[in-house]
Amino acid sequence: MGKNATPAQIALAWVLAQKAWIVPIPGTRKLDRLEENLGAAEVELTAEELHDLNDTLSKIEIWGERYPAE
Repeated sequence: MGKNATPAQIALAWVLAQKAWIVPIPGTRKLDRLEENLGAAEVELTAEELHDLNDTLSKIEIWGERYPAE
């Protein structure tokens, strides 16, 4: 993606880009991970990048008891 960001930062940036009232609440016990998480606020995803991420995510098959068949 060329963002100079970690996968965790991209994931958090994606959540932040969804809706103004959706806020990620990542947990950590390590200072370096907290600093990494905070760096996600500086990652700006373009509309095309969000589209590509959403397209990729839509292809993941979700299964298990938590997601009953409709």
